[in-house]
Amino acid sequence: QVQLVESGGGSVQAGGSLRLSCAASGYTYSNYCMGWFRQAPGKEREGVASLYTGGGNIYYADSVAGRFTISNAKNTLYLQMNSLQPEDTAMYYCAAGCRGAGWSSLRASFYNYWGQGTQVTVSS
Repeated sequence: QVQLVESGGGSVQAGGSLRLSCAASGYTYSNYCMGWFRQAPGKEREGVASLYTGGGNIYYADSVAGRFTISNAKNTLYLQMNSLQPEDTAMYYCAAGCRGAGWSSLRASFYNYWGQGTQVTVSS
């Protein structure tokens, strides 16, 4: 059974940093696209960053490029978030999908598996 478990969320002041982790289990981690998504109250879920675990291009939303860094090691996906702003406040989700595709995407429709989310709150 595929499981994605996020951790590392919390409350920080503007300008601070957080590192999110997503522990994956129950499937072969290699050759999947993996992504971080977020959803703020009253807003649609948006793709934040994505990568393909077999290597290749990494994608970032314009709103986080230069501040956030996605990476992975073994069966864990990470999101390093620096220079956090109040508009980054949201529930952050880890997702996996597009097995064997060789690419990744910020579109949620390509992802089959989702974690339960971890809350990130940034105060001004």
